[in-house]
Amino acid sequence: MRALPASHAGRATNPLCSLVFLTWEHGVASKKEKQLSEGTVKWFNAEKGFGFIAPDDGTADVFVHYSAINSNGYRTLDQNQRVSYVTVQGNKGPQAEQVTPL
Repeated sequence: MRALPASHAGRATNPLCSLVFLTWEHGVASKKEKQLSEGTVKWFNAEKGFGFIAPDDGTADVFVHYSAINSNGYRTLDQNQRVSYVTVQGNKGPQAEQVTPL
């Protein structure tokens, strides 16, 4: 399954509100919206490449892997750093994608 940003679909969106993706399912394009959330990094182990984010809405902590961080060069996060992200369901619970330091 391949996701394309809304800009490729000719639809403008406010990046602070939601992200829109087009996916191909059974040969048909479908639109899926993913809410952009904000939170604070509880901890991040740069050597192991993962940590957890405490969401602002008080829900369960969200796992974050270094590969999900939108950054050039060395991708890491600092404790108490503010971030925005999209939450998806991972194998073991909520997981962050498209993590952007604020």
